[in-house]
Formats: sequence, structure tokens, C-alpha cells
Amino acid sequence: MNPTAPHATGTAPRTHRFLLPALITGVVAFQLNASMVTPALPEIARALDAPLSTVSLSQNLFFLVGGVAGVVLSRLSDHLGRRTVLLASLLVMCAGTVLAMLAPNAGLLIAGRVLQGAAGATFQLTYLLVRDTMTPKQFGTALGVITAINGGVGGVDGFLGGFVADRLGFRWIFGVILVVGLLALVCVARAVPGAAPAAHTGRMDWWGAASLSAAIVCVNQAISQGGAHGWGSPWPPVLLVVGAALFVAFWQIEKHGSTPLIAVEALRSRQVWPLMTTTLLTLVGVFAAMNFTVVLLSQDDRAGFGMSATLAALLFLTPPAAIGLLAAPVAGWLAPRKGWLPMLRAGLLASALTLAVAAVFAGDRWVVLAACCALGVFYNGLTLTMLNGLGVVLSPKESPGALPGLNGACFGIGASVGIALVGPVAATGTLGGYRTALGLAVGVSLLALLASLLIKQPADRS
Repeated sequence: MNPTAPHATGTAPRTHRFLLPALITGVVAFQLNASMVTPALPEIARALDAPLSTVSLSQNLFFLVGGVAGVVLSRLSDHLGRRTVLLASLLVMCAGTVLAMLAPNAGLLIAGRVLQGAAGATFQLTYLLVRDTMTPKQFGTALGVITAINGGVGGVDGFLGGFVADRLGFRWIFGVILVVGLLALVCVARAVPGAAPAAHTGRMDWWGAASLSAAIVCVNQAISQGGAHGWGSPWPPVLLVVGAALFVAFWQIEKHGSTPLIAVEALRSRQVWPLMTTTLLTLVGVFAAMNFTVVLLSQDDRAGFGMSATLAALLFLTPPAAIGLLAAPVAGWLAPRKGWLPMLRAGLLASALTLAVAAVFAGDRWVVLAACCALGVFYNGLTLTMLNGLGVVLSPKESPGALPGLNGACFGIGASVGIALVGPVAATGTLGGYRTALGLAVGVSLLALLASLLIKQPADRS
């Protein structure tokens, strides 16, 4: 058996047949917080009498906190157990959903979204649990299904979010999310076995976790402040310097720690940092274009298409998610046969070219729709599956859970940075602004393709 491939750890427990459905319920609950809320952003701004930029901040922080949680909680699960951390994450997510649902103002909405983002390790914990309990063939299929959910729950979530926002208001969206979250809590509690923690010695590296988390927050906020107020203002460079200093501190902590959050040797390898860079840049480029820029463009009644939230979700969010749900399992099946890296690069190139067409013809709703459908194959189906699969295939032998956690964190961080980057440009409400935002997505996607060329796959790994 391939030492780097997912593997079954012995005889499956009695709950094994229900394990995957329970885990899928958990990832659906978390995913709804991202995809179902997206088409309701303009409605939330109107209902709370808040600027769209402030409501967009709640999305930014949701993904930022989710990225940080992906790193910290995945490693914490080595000490406390995957099931314990997953249940705690879902419980906090439900608490945040209640707060967001009842929020009387934008401030409490943001607080609720931050708590929801704290469940950001849900996908990483699911990948780890699936890897530990399934054979490589079973893992490939499961990976494709879970990855497709990461791009949207078959498109139903985006459409339902827009429909509920138009008919009932945004608070009912969080009500739906709460019901699914509580169901996920019950399913995970009953079906996921309580396996022993992976790490039996040492304690959680809280100093490393704190320094890395603070560095990520500083860099993210530097980009956000720079995009909103201009790079000539004092805060962006200050935050960048502080973030760099915190990362240096984190590096030193990891070098001298007995149980580091992330081994420095792993970070140096060309199996780790180029993959993380590729994932980060991919989400900065494509995610922000599909789930932010196009959403605003489709609902803008002056420079855009003037659609309702329901129609915009039905046309521009549902098709790519539904197509991805079909394409991702096929991509997962093909990857071991055609090669993970060649398929990743093909997906990135095709995604960049598709975004370029959308940028040039941003004023034509049917061209933009066709581009979104194509991205359902190239991005939701192909690229995301390859990125998640490589996180497992290229993970260091001595710490197989390290890279999935880090790579998963890059998804949330990249989405957050992407919204922060294009938000001020897209929020200008002009066709030129939307074209510029999509053009930025093209440039960043090409950078992701270049980063993927630096990934070096060891000869003994498939």
C-alpha cells in the first residue's frame, strides 16, 4: 500500500456505514454558513441599515477565523481526539448562528459570523477521519463528494439563500442553518467513533498557535485596510511588519518546541509550501470572483444585471455548484490514473482562461453565466479536488495530519483575502469596477498556476 495514501486502520467500527453520512451532514452545516449567506448580503445590509462594506466584513472575518481554526483545531485534535474537537466546533457554530439570526445590528452580526467561522476545521477533521477509516479507493470517491460540498451543496444552498432572503428575510437563512447544525451535532455524536488521540506525548503548542494566528490576522487586515483606504495610509505597512515579525517568532517557537504545531522541516519542503501557496492564490482569485464579484454584479440594478437575490442565485450560484457535485467525484477517480499534479495545472489554466472571458464580457449576463458553468467543472470539480487530494498524498510521513490542516486553512484564508482584495473595487458599483475585480482574479489565478509548477512530488508517491 502506498505509504502516503489514505488507509483503513483496521476493522471498521459498527458505526462505519453511518460515518460518512454523519460527516457529510457536518460539512454541509458549515458550508451553508458560507454559500447560503452569500446571495443575501445586499438584503442583510438593507435590513440592518448598514453599509455593504460592513456586511462584507462579516464574510471576510468568517473565512479568516475559519482559516485560523483550520490550523489550530486540526492540530488540537491530535491531542484531544477528532470527535471531541469536531463536536465542540459544531456546538460553537450553532451558538454563533443563533447570535447572527437575532442580531439587531451589524456589530452583533459580525460577532455571530466570527463564532460560525470558528468551526472552520470541519472539512479538515472530516478528511482526517475519512483517511483513517477508509481504503484508498473509498477515500477517492468520498474526497470528491466532500470537495464538491466545499464548492456548494449542489447549488441548492445558493438558490435557497436567495429565495429565503427575498421572501422571508435574512434571519430565516440562519434559522435553516441552525436546524442543519443541530442535526449535524446529533449525527456526529452518534456515528463518529471516539478514537484515541493521535498524539500521546507532549502538550498543545499554544504559543505557536497564538503567534501563527496573530500573524495571519495581521496580514489579512493589512490587505483589507490597503484595499479599502489605500496603501498610502499608515496602517497597512505597519500591520504587514507586525505580521512578518509574528511569523518569525512562530518559526523560532517551532524550531525549539518539543511538540511543534507544524514541523519546520515540513514547511521547508517543496511538498508543502508550494502547495499551500497554490491553494491560497487559487481561493484569492477564483473564489472571490464566483462568490463575491459575480454576486454583486448580478444584483446591481445600475451597472449590473439588476436581478433579485433568488434569480441571481439560481443563475450564477446553483449551476456551477451542481456541476461541481457531478464533476468532483469523477476528478477524484481520475487523479490516481492521470496524475494529481497534471490535472491540478490543467484545472488552474482552464479556470484562469474562463475568468478572462468573464472579465472581457462582464456586461453580458449570458457570457458570465456560461463562464460560471465552466468553472463548475474546472474549479469546483477539478481544481478543488486536486488541491484537497494533494494535501493528503503529499503530507509528510511522520506527521500525516499536518498538511491537510495547513492546506485546509489556506482555503479559508484565501477566501478571506480574496474578498478583502476585490471588495472595494467591486463595491464601487460600476461596470469598470466589476471588470477590474474579475481581471484581478485572472492575474491571481495565473500566479496560482505558476506556484503549482514548483510543487515537487517524491518519486515514491502517487
